[in-house]
Amino acid sequence: MLLGACAGPETRHLREQTQAVELAAVPFHPQDEYQCGPAALATLLGADGLAVSPDELVPEIYVPARQGSLQAEIVAAVRRRGRVPYVLAPHIEAALTELHDGRPVLLLQNLGTRALPVWHYAVIVGFDPQTQTFVLRSGRERRQELSARRLLESWDRAGRWMLVTASPGEPPASAQAGPWLRAASAFESLGAFEPAAAAYRAATRRWPDTAMAWTALGNVLAQQADWPQAYDAYEQALANGDDGPLLRNNRAWVLAQMGCRDAAMDEIDTGLSAATPAQRATLGDTRAQIRALQSDAVCSR
Repeated sequence: MLLGACAGPETRHLREQTQAVELAAVPFHPQDEYQCGPAALATLLGADGLAVSPDELVPEIYVPARQGSLQAEIVAAVRRRGRVPYVLAPHIEAALTELHDGRPVLLLQNLGTRALPVWHYAVIVGFDPQTQTFVLRSGRERRQELSARRLLESWDRAGRWMLVTASPGEPPASAQAGPWLRAASAFESLGAFEPAAAAYRAATRRWPDTAMAWTALGNVLAQQADWPQAYDAYEQALANGDDGPLLRNNRAWVLAQMGCRDAAMDEIDTGLSAATPAQRATLGDTRAQIRALQSDAVCSR
């Protein structure tokens, strides 16, 4: 059977590994029929310090009509428990990085063919470079040993999907700024501002030169009416290259809330000078709202 285009380099990468790893303490939940998703996710969450049984997860992620679980339900279930569901880059190197950092990796396999797929979730807990074997919590096997070739084949047929869980304040070892921020933004969309802010703060520590991280932090702090901290975050975003009209718009609103209406109007005018027609409408609305504010507050910038 032919592997995907990345299989050659990935096989070479696996053969170049010298250090074995196995996370023996990762819990094991044997699956019931068709319910590998709840069992695998309970295993992953248990390793992250959350005691959850597969039975608790069945109503959330098991779809009887499909006799299985969808990735979207798994991601949502992780988020409901206050963890960031981070989808790894589709390269086996990412899984090895996480294993060596102490994180097990949930992956989707296709144990059938592309024409007749048999979907299965398992959790990678180890890799032995000498035997080129992965160790998985899979199905009813606590310690399934699977050759690297077979794992790569089954994973490739399933679309190369892998997931780890992380506390909002601790991005995974292989995380990249953009995907981490997108994963964290779902908390903000749901109104869960505290975990969103924690994740954005973690991003500014890991990637301090990334303007997008500072902008996201400023936005969520502004939604919490933490005006001074939001202003400081926007200052960092500006210093790192985000000089866009929308940042100017948000900075202006924060300045106005801090009693700095003259500075806020200057900020809006700067943004308007570079805005697109659609952005001009947004900035114009903000400008009108700032002008209408009546506040005796002293500028606290």
